[in-house]
Amino acid sequence: MDFSELIHARRSVRGFAAPAPHDALVSILEKAQQAPSWKNVQEARCYVVEGGDTLEAVRQALPEFNRRSSANAALLVTTYVHGLAAFTKGEPDNELGDSWGVYDLGLRDAYLVLAAADAGYDTLIMGIRDADAIRAALSIPENETILAVIAVGTRAKEPTLRPRKPLGEVASFRED
Repeated sequence: MDFSELIHARRSVRGFAAPAPHDALVSILEKAQQAPSWKNVQEARCYVVEGGDTLEAVRQALPEFNRRSSANAALLVTTYVHGLAAFTKGEPDNELGDSWGVYDLGLRDAYLVLAAADAGYDTLIMGIRDADAIRAALSIPENETILAVIAVGTRAKEPTLRPRKPLGEVASFRED
């Protein structure tokens, strides 16, 4: 599948038949590591939860609708380390400071979901979660911000294509 087809084929899936296997998750994460980051500091982190009590603990940290939507999938918890992106010698390089960590992690997560789609797996990015419960379940250090939980697996049913706003509503072009 070429890149344009991949972009149009990727959907948020809210019903999984089976989790992506371990080897596929490793391959997806290796591809996601190719995402750019501020000065190549690579502050993005990922906690892979494939089964057992830990998977159940992370699922319990999601609201009921996300628990249902992500059942039968592996869960990836994505974080970034504070004070790396947009910092030099511990001082922020611009007014955004740690917001660059969010930006870089968003880029990495985009690569991740596209790599999953390219490998034949589906994803659901979930932002509503109990970060404190997830931090405790996965022993995530305090110097990392938890951004998302991403379900990865094979779809149980075909997702619907959601409409997009016209380009003119979201982009501004100038010639002067």
